[in-house]
Amino acid sequence: MQQKRLDILLRTITRTWLALALLTMLTGTALSQDDNAVAGDFVQTSLQIARDLIEEERGSRLTMVRWRYYEDDWSSPGSFQLYGSFGIDNCVVDVPIKQKRADILFGWTFSILDMSGKEYQARVSYDFNDSVLCDEVHVPPAYGGPVPEAPSEPEQPVAVAPTTAGPAGFALGGHVSGLDGRAAQLMRSAGMTWVKSQLPVEAGIAKGIEFIQGAKANNFKLLLGVVGSKDALANDFNGYVAQLSAFVAELARNGADAIEIWNEPNLDREWPYGRIDGALYTDMLKAAYNAIKAANPATLVISGAPAPTGAEGAFPGAVVNDDNFMRQMAQAGAAQYMDCLGLHYNEGILSPRSNSGDPRGNYPTRYFGSMLNRGAQFFPNTNICWTELGYLSGEGMGAPIPPAFAWANNVTLAQQAEWIADAVRLSRESGRVALLIVWNVNFTRWDSDPMGGYALIRPDGSCPGCATLGAAMSGSA
Repeated sequence: MQQKRLDILLRTITRTWLALALLTMLTGTALSQDDNAVAGDFVQTSLQIARDLIEEERGSRLTMVRWRYYEDDWSSPGSFQLYGSFGIDNCVVDVPIKQKRADILFGWTFSILDMSGKEYQARVSYDFNDSVLCDEVHVPPAYGGPVPEAPSEPEQPVAVAPTTAGPAGFALGGHVSGLDGRAAQLMRSAGMTWVKSQLPVEAGIAKGIEFIQGAKANNFKLLLGVVGSKDALANDFNGYVAQLSAFVAELARNGADAIEIWNEPNLDREWPYGRIDGALYTDMLKAAYNAIKAANPATLVISGAPAPTGAEGAFPGAVVNDDNFMRQMAQAGAAQYMDCLGLHYNEGILSPRSNSGDPRGNYPTRYFGSMLNRGAQFFPNTNICWTELGYLSGEGMGAPIPPAFAWANNVTLAQQAEWIADAVRLSRESGRVALLIVWNVNFTRWDSDPMGGYALIRPDGSCPGCATLGAAMSGSA
């Protein structure tokens, strides 16, 4: 069984490199690092493994008419209720209960329709090492998602479909704790044209106008991340949403270039416990969007980026996984009430071109590419805005990284600089990302919440990442 899966994976890799080699012969162009990234895209690799399983079962080549995928949890109560056991093999009757791999609980499920109208379902673990062809096709309505269709090959993944919605082009910015002359100068050297500031509703309109005027005085466009009181939401949801909507409308009227509605609403740190739901958040987003556009149609509305997490099962009521939260948003019609989908990525310890090898495991939130796909799959016609993207490094901070963030102990400043620059390149080349806000520019806090370790400007006043980012934005490196 293990040898069979290994053979399939080897065939997949061989096919990919043969295709790239043929492309090289036809075009006379050497393979670049970007080609390697495409070849290694884990969604496409997983899809090819699933396809090979189906072709082996059929004994003939498969021509795909439609395919869709979703992240699956084979340890969930719903999975057990449907199949009577846990693990990747629970959809295969012929595998005895005692032989089912109940320790393989997470991965991708692909549903693939061929030209004859027959649909197949296959599962692939996140690390590609395990796969199985299911006896029947079961796609829960909550996981349906967008369905890519094509009359002929080659197939395109729904997660990277082109879009015309939202702001045009690509822009870079940074989240600041304060926009002084030094920060502004270094940001411009890094190719940044946007600045982000977080603004609580309770801080008042005057504070928002101060941020707007400060950004304009330094020739930056301003993204305001507007947050509020979770207790007020819990006490009077509709009343507080009305207050928030009036607040953001006034910010738009005063010239805010973009407004992000809330921050990480999939955690009880930011949203009322037991009421975390993407559909409920969409009610807020809708009200805020309509108020902003009535006040100033030019102000961009960005959905509040959820926290990247897979902890929903461990903390019911306190956490909803970011992909589940965005799925709920999509089903509630959130695409109508945003110009850009907000995403965060802040737990990486490998190059953004990596899609495996993280010592903590291969959960998708660890990797840049899978985090991009994680949200994009539910909003195929909406641009992406990274409203927080950064890498933590303790180098030069003068004290060890807090224990809760020890996973970043080995990240150097040189890696931080190069990885952010690479994330900029990949975002710009994706055709989906309109804005990337680096987390962060000049925060200094270094305690249980090590914000200063993410900062581009280090304690000694240097900015080792600014030149690297500037080169990435200019295309000179």
